[in-house]
Amino acid sequence: MAKAATAARTLAEFASGLGYGQIPVAARERARQCIIDTTGAALFGSRLPWSKIVAGHAQHCGGNGNSRVIGTALKVSAPSAALANGVCSHAFELDGLRKPSAGVHPGAILLPAALAVAEERQAGGRELLTAFVAGAEVMFRIGLAAKQTTESLGFHAPGVNGPYGSAIVAGKLLGLSTDQLTQALGIAGSLGGGLLAFAKAGNGAMVKRLHMGRAAEAGVVAALLARDGYEGPDTVLEGQYGYLESYARDGDATQFTKNLGSHFDIVHACLKRYACHITAHTPVQSLQELRAEHGFNGDDVQSLTIHARHKVLSHHDIREPRDVAGAQYSVPFCAAIALYYDVNDPLAFSETALNDAKVRALAIKLKVVEMSDAEKGGAWATRVAIELKDGRKFERFAEEFKGTPASPLSAEELQTKFMRMAGAHPRAAELHAQLAALETIADCRTLAISATS
Repeated sequence: MAKAATAARTLAEFASGLGYGQIPVAARERARQCIIDTTGAALFGSRLPWSKIVAGHAQHCGGNGNSRVIGTALKVSAPSAALANGVCSHAFELDGLRKPSAGVHPGAILLPAALAVAEERQAGGRELLTAFVAGAEVMFRIGLAAKQTTESLGFHAPGVNGPYGSAIVAGKLLGLSTDQLTQALGIAGSLGGGLLAFAKAGNGAMVKRLHMGRAAEAGVVAALLARDGYEGPDTVLEGQYGYLESYARDGDATQFTKNLGSHFDIVHACLKRYACHITAHTPVQSLQELRAEHGFNGDDVQSLTIHARHKVLSHHDIREPRDVAGAQYSVPFCAAIALYYDVNDPLAFSETALNDAKVRALAIKLKVVEMSDAEKGGAWATRVAIELKDGRKFERFAEEFKGTPASPLSAEELQTKFMRMAGAHPRAAELHAQLAALETIADCRTLAISATS
């Protein structure tokens, strides 16, 4: 009997059959850039205390596996490595996502799963990149189907849709069949999670980092279970009590397979410019540019108004964050940082700024108002209006920033950013060269991601 063509089965069939040669050059290039960028973010993140806590957990629970925890000397099981590396990748708001947003983080979710299983299976760079693209095509479409409603319900979208993408990545590298990949997706649907409670609690924002790690780990677990015969519902995406019904409102099931195989959505991957939430990028960029052009800083500001979309007001208008993650999630706080610090340096968004009395005072003082629906631009568009104490007034609108698909980083700019993030790693330059030629790597175990040779 023929099996029903559910969304999960259609996606699994696409992923299992995808070969490197079928991926357009532009899609390969964007995937490679995403992998380079995320690796740099993970190396930076591996030095942070919350990442070290999770690495210690991975060491305790992960046994003596073959998968490395990036930036350390640890080797653990594949699921534990995916967890730790997912946390490292998202540890300081440096990893990318999709533009326009679909609530997906391809790098921080897919790359940790890919590295963990590739090392376990001794797979090469071409296989890793192909699996990465397959996972992105599936995960992006699942995110788009929710129509940006997951987070309005209080769920952190990447934690919910991420396990599907990482299950595809892990399953592809494990050589799973279409049937097994379908089961992996069904299993992944019961392994997702992540609440946005931290955005309103005023504390505990460290948990946000965990959502990416858990999504990466969940996909590896789902793929391994499916390999061994475990089953999950194949209507997990569009069926009753499935993903759309449970985690979205007014979702669009046609997005699950729209243009599958003919359009590669990975080209919409966006690389962040600053170590803060994506909704803060355009106001931070505008303020940094205005400072450079007109020679002022936060001490000179009489008033500042940020015009932004509704989600900024509902989720990101946090005036007095209590930890670094909360500060990075706050648009007004990041805007205040941009008026006192060099935001091209990731450490501009560190404890130093969090405890800076001038930054805190300005974050409370400035205004955030909702943009008119008639004003142009997408979800990340903002307009800043600033008045200085000497009477000068400036205004700037921005929708793009360096790193978006419409304004991509050049190879040189990407390398500069990578070295800024990963420069403390003793083999950073060697690793960048390896990743830039990823398809020539015969065995991913030779990638210079660990703290030792």
